[in-house]
Amino acid sequence: MSNDSSGANTDNGNYESSLQKWFTDEKVANDFISVMTRLFYDKSVELILFRSQLIDRSASVVLYKHSYAERTIGKVLDIRDSMELANAIYECNVGPSRLDIGKLNYEWTNSKNDYADAKEFIKDKLRDFIDRKPPFEKPADVIIFGFGRIGRLIARELIIQGNGSQLRVRAIVARKNKGEDIRKRASLFRHDSIHGPFRGIAVEDVDEETIFANGHYIKMIEASAPEDVDYTQYGISDALVIDSTGVWRDRQGLERHLKAKGVKKVLLTAPGKGDIPNIVYGINHNEADPDTESVFSAASCTTNAIVPALSVIEKELGIESGHVETIHAYTNDQNLLDNYHKKYRRGRSAPINMVITETGAAKAAVKIIPSLEGKLSANAVRVPVPNVSLAILSLRVKKDISLEELDGIMREAAIHGRLVEQIRYSSAYEAVSTDFIGDPVACIYDSPATKVVGDRNIVLYLWYDNEFGYTIQVMRLAKHIAGVKRFRYY
Repeated sequence: MSNDSSGANTDNGNYESSLQKWFTDEKVANDFISVMTRLFYDKSVELILFRSQLIDRSASVVLYKHSYAERTIGKVLDIRDSMELANAIYECNVGPSRLDIGKLNYEWTNSKNDYADAKEFIKDKLRDFIDRKPPFEKPADVIIFGFGRIGRLIARELIIQGNGSQLRVRAIVARKNKGEDIRKRASLFRHDSIHGPFRGIAVEDVDEETIFANGHYIKMIEASAPEDVDYTQYGISDALVIDSTGVWRDRQGLERHLKAKGVKKVLLTAPGKGDIPNIVYGINHNEADPDTESVFSAASCTTNAIVPALSVIEKELGIESGHVETIHAYTNDQNLLDNYHKKYRRGRSAPINMVITETGAAKAAVKIIPSLEGKLSANAVRVPVPNVSLAILSLRVKKDISLEELDGIMREAAIHGRLVEQIRYSSAYEAVSTDFIGDPVACIYDSPATKVVGDRNIVLYLWYDNEFGYTIQVMRLAKHIAGVKRFRYY
């Protein structure tokens, strides 16, 4: 028997070297977080990485995001390059903006020889943002009317992702919102079985009827009729009401909010009826002018998920016909156990059944992309998962297309196109629904699942967090309506 242990020593050496490299990388990541935090609070500059939030994330998560970029751009990003760029952004006095450090990192590492240093690179790439003031005068007040799943997530994310420089949550309105009701609502705000605990402090004051959340004093108001509240008595003015109740969906009902003192605009987090503009941010948000229109709809989560991909395919290939099948997480509208429901199948127990039901996503898509009139059908199956849904687009297109070409079209749209906030490209063969909880895009294109049958029949699989992804789309639209968007580099 040989006593040669050289192989073991080599393995141990590699192990120690790898471990030390990770420790070093984690130290750099913490330094990067420090600079990123100062950018956010001192200069209102937010760094993201290929649409993923970095603010309030740990060093290990920041490193993971840099590594995961390989699945999107074919290259692992080095945290040291991001650190160098973050310092340069701070030193160059870039104005209030949202910057994709992933894109900047990729471009910097491919063009280092063209610049003297990172500062020269930033001065070139972000020259339009340097020494610039915000493109708006002051933050906008926000009133959240209805405090269910979407209302609470909007409140959470406006506080977590915001530093009070764009949208400020000033009030939360609900039918029962006094005494113990406030304690219960505050508890639901702090704890979420799907999205985890609130990242920060949220303390209720029942006597003052407020919730203090990460420096935001939020007034809790009890009301059932929108026009009955005088928000100006709480120092709220020219506010945007985000109505997440779904009670009023037509113009007559939603305009009741405008009769309340202190309200300027209304945004519905559900499909609007009649002549209300149904907006999928990134697609048609410029078609309704906030200077002349006062009521908006953010459409539905499914509409937000399918319209970006349909828009890309219609533009690049043309759509002859198609069917949209939504495999949708169960919702609060369904019954926990079998019981009476106004719709037949939705009365059956949601956690233990697959439930076929209808969806208005196809009709809603046609409103946003009129060229699809008469070409789409749609249906839905509610399944026993609490969050993250899947839209399957089976389309007949007008041009011959290969699987590789189709994948390239969707990858380009997700990385370089005008829909980089709405579409994420996923090449993960092992991906399942829970992997996409908390994803901020409208939909995630599943590359390995894509099918091309013959020359012109294609099948796309689009994941979407029907709660969180939709909430972020609502927030994007809210900033647009309120006129408080920062400069962007994506």
